[in-house]
Amino acid sequence: MKRFIYILCMVLFSVAMYGQQPVITLDKTSHDFGKINEADGRVSTVFTIKNEGMAPLVLSNVRASCGCTTPKWPREPIEPGQTGAITVTYNPNGRPGRFQKTVTITSNASEPTKRVTIKGEVIPKQAKPVNKYTIAVGALNMKSKELNFGDMLKGSTKVMDLEYTNLSGASHEVALAVNANDSWMENQVTLTPINDKEVGKFVFAIDTKATNLYGPVEAYAYVVVDGKKELKDSHKLTIKANIVEDFSSLTIEQKQQSPMLETKAVVDLGSIAAGKHLKGQIRVKNIGVNPLHIRRAYSADKQIMLKPCKAVKSSRTGVIQVDINTQGRNPGKYSREVVIISNDYEHSIQKVTLMWTVQ
Repeated sequence: MKRFIYILCMVLFSVAMYGQQPVITLDKTSHDFGKINEADGRVSTVFTIKNEGMAPLVLSNVRASCGCTTPKWPREPIEPGQTGAITVTYNPNGRPGRFQKTVTITSNASEPTKRVTIKGEVIPKQAKPVNKYTIAVGALNMKSKELNFGDMLKGSTKVMDLEYTNLSGASHEVALAVNANDSWMENQVTLTPINDKEVGKFVFAIDTKATNLYGPVEAYAYVVVDGKKELKDSHKLTIKANIVEDFSSLTIEQKQQSPMLETKAVVDLGSIAAGKHLKGQIRVKNIGVNPLHIRRAYSADKQIMLKPCKAVKSSRTGVIQVDINTQGRNPGKYSREVVIISNDYEHSIQKVTLMWTVQ
């Protein structure tokens, strides 16, 4: 009997103590934001809590499941019968698509842990239109003022284009001015006059049969707007190509009979007084069978002039004349690279280093 009375007292004590605890209730346990625009920024909702117990309610922590969700909650005790607000904010920036996040509420209530959720769908920002035509050419705009045709086999033709647009708000006549010597390059203007926001093309065609040049070639065209011809860099278009000999049709017998160029890797031209012209030679020998033709010899140094010899027969030696203008050069030692292009199919491009001293 005593044991029964003891157990009954403990139960009654527990019930009494439970009745003295705070009890937390929520007006909702989830919130659906629906579709929200990423561009509109953060969105928030409020979860209202109420203390239905007999003792003050203390929220010890409110924690979100990710850094994109931020809860804000009352730090002061909530008295029995009173309410408080938990504000949950979601940041949609950089998070397109559907989402669902959990917020965990920890307190001294009879049920110490509560969870609420938020969800929705983020509609991504509209990408800002990118202006691809960033280079101003008079009243026009272009993506680029350079057109590189790359390697072209001798005898081939190729067509490429450069786009232009009109962002000025007015209509303009468009034309091109080219060097008459560049007859191997044809051009066409596809749209003139050009109205606001329209896009046209400068079309260029290179015919390698129309030139005797090999290796890197450049031509220039100048954009003419409304008849105003301005031959300056702001209006200049550069067209580049690299013309190489086509050996693809050679038979085995023709390859065996091919010319072969032999030369020194380094040629020392000696010394010269500053301001004078230094003259010298690069000797080339044909150790093959058929005649050797020097297609071109050139240097990136514009003060070096090179004059190739004519055909070099088998076992004979020819020369490439060198003329270096030392005007404006300081005393000292110099070295420059020379490129030799020939019809030697195995080594059609060879390089020679010129060395000299300016006293």
